[in-house]
Amino acid sequence: MAEAASLKKIACEAIDKHAADLRQLSKQIWENPEENFEEKFAHKVLTDFLEEKGFDVTRSWTLETAFVARSGNGDDGPCVGVICEYDALPEVGHACGHNLIAEAGAAAGIGIKAALAAANNKLGKLLVIGTPAEEGGGGKVKMIDNGCFKGVDFCMMVHPAPIDTTVPLVLARDAVIATYRGHAAHAAAFPWEGINALDAVVMAYTSISAMRQQMKPTWRVHSIIAEGGVKPNIIPDKTKLEIYLRAPDDQDLQQLKEKVIGCLEGAAKATATYQSHAESLGVEFPSLEEQKNKMIGSTDMGNVSHVLPSIHPIYSIDSMAVNHSYAFTAAANTDVAHEKTLVAAKSMAMTAIDLLCNKELREQAKKQFTATHSKMD
Repeated sequence: MAEAASLKKIACEAIDKHAADLRQLSKQIWENPEENFEEKFAHKVLTDFLEEKGFDVTRSWTLETAFVARSGNGDDGPCVGVICEYDALPEVGHACGHNLIAEAGAAAGIGIKAALAAANNKLGKLLVIGTPAEEGGGGKVKMIDNGCFKGVDFCMMVHPAPIDTTVPLVLARDAVIATYRGHAAHAAAFPWEGINALDAVVMAYTSISAMRQQMKPTWRVHSIIAEGGVKPNIIPDKTKLEIYLRAPDDQDLQQLKEKVIGCLEGAAKATATYQSHAESLGVEFPSLEEQKNKMIGSTDMGNVSHVLPSIHPIYSIDSMAVNHSYAFTAAANTDVAHEKTLVAAKSMAMTAIDLLCNKELREQAKKQFTATHSKMD
């Protein structure tokens, strides 16, 4: 334990030493927002940064904008993975603070690397894993399928938000795209010849809205009409509704999906269309029960947590702005957000050191993971 305490101090000092560089890294990514699978600038600055800090970097690791940065060589020790995310949202940029997630992952990596070096690189291995396309692209899912997490024993990342919580309720998510096909006709001259696909998509949208009265409090449905026709004087022959479904678990998600599909099919029939370690650094958390009741959105880190023991704490950046808003975009580039991110990174680094130094803790984590997933099965 004395060794772990000493290594944690080394890790935190290493992070502090590179604080200015890390702030600049985050700022660069924030100033150059890129949507999922297009994160070429972020991929370059992150891999260059980590390579300069002594990591063995593999660029375009099974995906063009994914990467892995390796350190340590303890062949018999555990392998800890730290996640960087860096994709942005359309229009609002880094409104989910992925520039800060990238900074936190790089910072934690620097700290853990310094601790491994102080222990003569015999404790285990570290992977800083760059995962693109969290915002709707499922980058981690593709990387799981590509074998990127094989050999990783534990994985961690942090996420900025208006709150602090170590046990966020992350929702399972599915997506449904409903395409309605009708028959085009001139809306003024021969409307009776048409079958209006727009009527179908509007009816589906309103049916889902009415269904909300019978939805569980933990269910979420949000949608957009992605295609609604070409011109007002042409009865639309094709429309499209894109829907995200979220629920606490797979069973609830399936129930919700069945209800939504019922609304979609009903609209098709009705219109005759066809349906194609933080507290030690000064962070104060709410009670465990309060934390468990804090629902966030959905994340492909959840998919990783089904493959290996993983954590995904949420940390506050001292702003009441909510994620995916312009106000959160602004908050994600403040000095306060940077300072809070380094605290979160130190917490990750210290957690990793606990795992690297404590065999009993590793066994407990794996036992809990196995027990949890046995219940799911």
